Amino acid sequence: MINWDGTQYARDYDLAKPFLSQLKELNEATPQMALEVNYPTLVNSEYVNHAATAKNCYLIYTADECENVLYSEILAHIRDSMDCTRSQNLELCCGNVNCARCSKVFFSEDCVDSSDLYFSYNCRGCQNCFGCMNLRRKSYHIFNEPYDKDSYFKKLESFKLGSFESIEKYKEEAHAFWLRFPRKFMQAGSKSVNVTGQNVIWSKNSRNCWNTVGVEDCRYCQIITMPSVKDSYDYTIWGNGAQRIYECMIVGEGADTVKFSSQCWPNVRNIEYSVFAISSHDLFGCANVRNKQYCILNKQYAKEEYEALRERIIKDMNEKPYVDANGRVFKYGEFLPYELSPFGHNESYAADFFPLTKEQALAQGFSWYESEPNPYKPTIKAQELPDSIGDVKDAILDQIIECGTCKRPFKVIPLELTLLRRFNLPLPRACSQCRYKERLARINPSRLMKRKCMCGGANSEGQIAYRNTARHPHGDGACPNEFETSYSPDQPEIIYCEACYNAEVA
Repeated sequence: MINWDGTQYARDYDLAKPFLSQLKELNEATPQMALEVNYPTLVNSEYVNHAATAKNCYLIYTADECENVLYSEILAHIRDSMDCTRSQNLELCCGNVNCARCSKVFFSEDCVDSSDLYFSYNCRGCQNCFGCMNLRRKSYHIFNEPYDKDSYFKKLESFKLGSFESIEKYKEEAHAFWLRFPRKFMQAGSKSVNVTGQNVIWSKNSRNCWNTVGVEDCRYCQIITMPSVKDSYDYTIWGNGAQRIYECMIVGEGADTVKFSSQCWPNVRNIEYSVFAISSHDLFGCANVRNKQYCILNKQYAKEEYEALRERIIKDMNEKPYVDANGRVFKYGEFLPYELSPFGHNESYAADFFPLTKEQALAQGFSWYESEPNPYKPTIKAQELPDSIGDVKDAILDQIIECGTCKRPFKVIPLELTLLRRFNLPLPRACSQCRYKERLARINPSRLMKRKCMCGGANSEGQIAYRNTARHPHGDGACPNEFETSYSPDQPEIIYCEACYNAEVA
């Protein structure tokens, strides 16, 4: 329907009913997008969501500018990679979390400007390293010990990384090795000034931000994958030239002055209480409209009529607010009520950040999605797969594998097998959902806690002792610095303030 713009479902404002009730009814009456994607920019990428400019991609989410990428999420500018989370500018990578500008990096975290790494953490400008931590501009290191070039590659060959058994062994050894070294109190924050949160990159003057790139003068923003974002508050997912965004999600690409809305793009402006507003401006309480302006409940008005009715509705929202089934009151200035969401809590990103049981979700007024049983029957168990990628035949593409973790059936697709052979990595024993959960478990929750630096002078304090290699600004006594961090006191990591960390690592 080329001429579809959403006004076919227009309705008048009813003075007798709460405005958000009317928006809920309108949203339920209008057709919904099957996927939140920029369809013209997708090539052979039917099974992606929250994505744009993707070619030959499969099961990627919240992603831009990707090609030949599988089973990954929160991405930008990725090629020929799989099983990566919260990363950008990668190629030929697998199993990474929070990495940027890397090539041929595997099962690593918080690595930047590096290549040919395995099982490494927080390495910058490094090449050909294995199981390393906190290195800067180093090459041919194994568990932080230097090797000459020939010895390094001989040792690497002996690890037999094409074997699943070997991968699991060294993954466990590396994670234990990482715990022996201090980490900066702010996880993966780089090239930023006056920021707090976690994984905040190229940003300034922003507080309580999580997994953001290029935010300025912002607070409570998260999953901003494309710079830039300015002057925004309580904003989740996207960016790309957005500004003055307040209490919104999935808004971007030139968006300006958008409030209490969801799924609005590109170049939208002056939008309030709307969902799926495409290429529009000056909307209030619209659902699934495109190329429109001065609309309320999808009905077109003259500019003066629109402005007068908008003011009347705001007054009514404060005097006759929407009250949900749990008795929560939604006046003007609150985000959309939970009851407008078409998704169950357990099938949304919210469950990743705030996990709830079914009973807890329903008690808080969220819906819950009950998935249908998978009709496919496994033809082979995960433990029956060949240990080495060299022993895997093309016939594996016809098999239905029982996940070794959740027992759900899954398959290996042709591009996946091609990438694994290229990486010389074994077939996974878990389905893509379980692999995602394993990566997610390596990321701190989105919360800040006040803590004191664990540097005790000559050594670190805590369960694991680290002996400092340099003199710190505070001298021989314990460091007095305090900070806010996403690392809980219950976690085993050694957490240093920026000054102590820089003395040891930078």
